[in-house]
Amino acid sequence: MNVVEIRLSPVAFVLVAFLGLLSIQYLFGFYQERYQGIAKVGRAAVSKWNFDVKELGGFSYWPLIVFSVAGMFFEMMMIRWVSSEIRMFAYFKNFVLVACFFGFGLGCYFSKRRGNLIALFMPLLLLCMLMEIPWAPLRTLITILPSLLGSSADVDIWGVPTMPTNWGITIPAILITVPIFALLVFCFIPFGQVVGWLLENARAGVRAYSLNVAAGLAGIALFTGLSFAATPPVVWLLVFAGLMVVGLWKIPRLRWSTLALSAACVALMAIPAKDHSTTYWSPYQKLSMRPIYEAGDIISYEVSTNDTWYQRIVNLSPDFLKRHPDLLNGAPVEWDPYNLPYRFAPSPRAVLVLGAGTGNDVAAALRNGAQQVTAVEIDPLILKLGRQLHFEKPYDSPRVTVVVDDARSYIQNGHAQFDLIVFSLLDSHTTSSNFSNIRIDNYVYTVEAMKAAQKRLQPDGLFVVKFQVDNPWVGGRLQGLLTTVFGQTPLQIQSAAQYGTPGRFFLVGSQQKLANALNDPAIAEYVRNNKGFEVSKASLTTDDWPYFYQHEPGIPLSVILISVLIVLMAFWFMARTGEGLVRIHWHFFFLGAGFLLLEVQIISKIALLFGTTWVVNSIVVAALLMLIVAANATVASFPRISRKIAYAGILIAAAIGYLVPMQSLFFANPWEKGLAAMGVLCLPVYFAGIIFVRSFAEVSFNSEALGSNLLGAVVGGVLESLSFWTGLRALLLVSVVLYVLSAVALRRRGRSPGVSDLAQSQTSRGNGSCA
Repeated sequence: MNVVEIRLSPVAFVLVAFLGLLSIQYLFGFYQERYQGIAKVGRAAVSKWNFDVKELGGFSYWPLIVFSVAGMFFEMMMIRWVSSEIRMFAYFKNFVLVACFFGFGLGCYFSKRRGNLIALFMPLLLLCMLMEIPWAPLRTLITILPSLLGSSADVDIWGVPTMPTNWGITIPAILITVPIFALLVFCFIPFGQVVGWLLENARAGVRAYSLNVAAGLAGIALFTGLSFAATPPVVWLLVFAGLMVVGLWKIPRLRWSTLALSAACVALMAIPAKDHSTTYWSPYQKLSMRPIYEAGDIISYEVSTNDTWYQRIVNLSPDFLKRHPDLLNGAPVEWDPYNLPYRFAPSPRAVLVLGAGTGNDVAAALRNGAQQVTAVEIDPLILKLGRQLHFEKPYDSPRVTVVVDDARSYIQNGHAQFDLIVFSLLDSHTTSSNFSNIRIDNYVYTVEAMKAAQKRLQPDGLFVVKFQVDNPWVGGRLQGLLTTVFGQTPLQIQSAAQYGTPGRFFLVGSQQKLANALNDPAIAEYVRNNKGFEVSKASLTTDDWPYFYQHEPGIPLSVILISVLIVLMAFWFMARTGEGLVRIHWHFFFLGAGFLLLEVQIISKIALLFGTTWVVNSIVVAALLMLIVAANATVASFPRISRKIAYAGILIAAAIGYLVPMQSLFFANPWEKGLAAMGVLCLPVYFAGIIFVRSFAEVSFNSEALGSNLLGAVVGGVLESLSFWTGLRALLLVSVVLYVLSAVALRRRGRSPGVSDLAQSQTSRGNGSCA
């Protein structure tokens, strides 16, 4: 970031904050039907966008299914899209999830009031403008927002300079973050209104709730399929618009309005990039590819992820370098960052490249005489682009085996031995999951991961970590991890900034092989000229505390500030609904908080077992939803089932999950590992589902109870940040405490309406909420 860029942003800064805060005021007016400041003609126009759920024809399963699918699809869409375009949410992605829960829950409280289509599409249009309009000051503001929110020497964010907290910058930046979060919240209120009303008015509440959950699972599957088809956000929006048109088909004025407003969003999203790059959407991230020309020839491709520079596709073949000798700035090609490892391990028999990307490291291994190369890359689209665009075509070589997998998953579950293992710039720009703060690379840089890698190394092999070290404690952490596992201090070398991507190398392994290399005068001189770095001590990362980009355990200031604001905003919005906090059902509130915290820690742990991939996340979420459906079926079959049994089940299952070490679940057979994970980690969800649906049925599937449950989930999502301080296992204990509080709240509420006649309770009506 430079001074010029900072000077560009004040106008956008003030404009975004003002429009955002103004939008909050007017969007609330749509639900309270008070359109202050809108002319009489405008109020008449706005009223035409109002709708009552009864206009859909009263209760039926069809609109419940359609809006449940659309709501979950829209949630997945916004999490992916917003996290890619607004980089702050790429590092704190669960805040977008929290906004989705918050909006849906608030909608449940408004389920007795008329909805308004503008209240869905107005914030969506504003978000499209915020993310897509190519106005330089606005783009600069969005780019530097993570810095403005208060990065510090204790947190390392890729591409963000470390700086002391400046309250004069941080507080105004919050004035931008809050409206962005609020816009996301308002997008989901209409779904809460519709689904909340339908569940409350269902004749068979358990069946309706089960369909709601199953339809949500279908929405996740639909979006996951589109993601793996590498479709862009325009396609996602068109699919979402189609679902909304189907859901609103019986209301012609809204049917056509949906198409018109969706077309406006599509027009904004279709604005081309100014740098003439080509944008791709992989299952994990937004990729931008821009060719670099010299004398009319393409000499490389610059790859960006989520609008942040990532790497270049380079051509280090002898013929090409003869034609372009100036690219290496006169330095010998053997010291290029991609060739450097092979100065210490010449002509290795078997090489493992973790984070193979577009193929630069694989091409280097082939050029340097590797007999067999295993290339592991998590993103299938990056591999596809590498096959198509890499100049040396490394992935076409019969000596290369390509594996699409998470790096940790491969080294943990594989059995092959290698002469050289290269961790190639495995630095993540994003999180891997919609539901937790775990990043794709978090489990790669832990003590346990390094031990797993050591087992894959031949006795005379070398282990090389290449990383972009931006501050002393990151270098100190890598040094500490390798020293602890390998029993030797790694040799550190900074590669020169040449044609390839520079970085710091950490080399450990065969002392004999390192000594032999250092006997070469040229290598010894290079090492002398490129070593000697300032390092400082940092806590070692483990599978329980895998936060590599955080200096020490503790909750970062930026996370605390945003979390507090989110909770305050939730209760402020609640107070604006008309009756304030008295309408919160605390039993359901604590159930929601406990469940979401339980869910995110399960996903984080299973990501360790099977890899931090979208496939794994989708399967885990599907499994959890199926457990909820199973709980619904249990209550439908045994309506008098005791909640005491379910609470005891949560306590016992949580104790097992806490006490059983994760390393004991690494079975070789994936089915055995999956069943063990379900039994040890996921079983509490089944008992939690029994408690919820039993209580939900007793209050006649009241929409306020469901809203309280979802607002509790907001708090649960925020509480996930405790793991930055306590580690992941402790989240299980916190979720147990929340379930205990739900039992206390239930007991204090007094004896609930009986369920001796469950059918009768399901037909009675409550007065407003969702889950």
